[in-house]
Amino acid sequence: MNTYKRHRFPPDIISYAVWLYYRFNLSHRDVEDLLAERGIIVSREAIRLWCIKFGAIYTRRLKRKHLGYGDTFYIGEVFVKINGKQHYLWRAVDQDGEVADVYLQAKRDGTAAKRFFRRLLRNNGGEPRKIVTDKLRSYGVAHRELIPETIHSTKQYENNRAEQSHEATRVRERVMRKFKSTGQAQRFLVAHASVSNLFNLCRHKVRAEHYRDLRVSAFAEWSKAVA
Repeated sequence: MNTYKRHRFPPDIISYAVWLYYRFNLSHRDVEDLLAERGIIVSREAIRLWCIKFGAIYTRRLKRKHLGYGDTFYIGEVFVKINGKQHYLWRAVDQDGEVADVYLQAKRDGTAAKRFFRRLLRNNGGEPRKIVTDKLRSYGVAHRELIPETIHSTKQYENNRAEQSHEATRVRERVMRKFKSTGQAQRFLVAHASVSNLFNLCRHKVRAEHYRDLRVSAFAEWSKAVA
């Protein structure tokens, strides 16, 4: 099946627009201007629809090719206001800073924590060796009932990795002038996490030559996902 069937613009332009949107802190209008500078005239509404449709397709393909996450998950939640109502964004990142899962829920009680843990275990194919959380009691409930053999740490400052990972969401939330619905937010955050993981090359930890090699590999994986 041709992924791009019945689309007027060629696949290279569509995939490039989607990559720009999820890779950088850009609005649909920003992407429209960047394409226009190259002589490609496309409306921001078309770009928005591309990002919804193809963002989900590329995300599924990237996840199928993902080599797996580490054995330690840093888990945290942050509130997100949508249409005047407070929701909680649950996020798990591994020791390499890759986002293992994100999930938007209306509450942060024990039931919500167990729902997120089940989703996390299902999507990642097994129990982690260790989880690190804050002292929210809901985490203790989910840990005892679902993964009692896993080490659970709640030491002060140890969960800073999870807290810092929320910054990217806050930045994009401002660019998008807040999320419009829970469905839109969930779709965006899952796709954004997949693209960020692919290009999470830890530039500050490796030599320039090695970084360039990693970047070439990341672009090769992206090319396969959008083909």
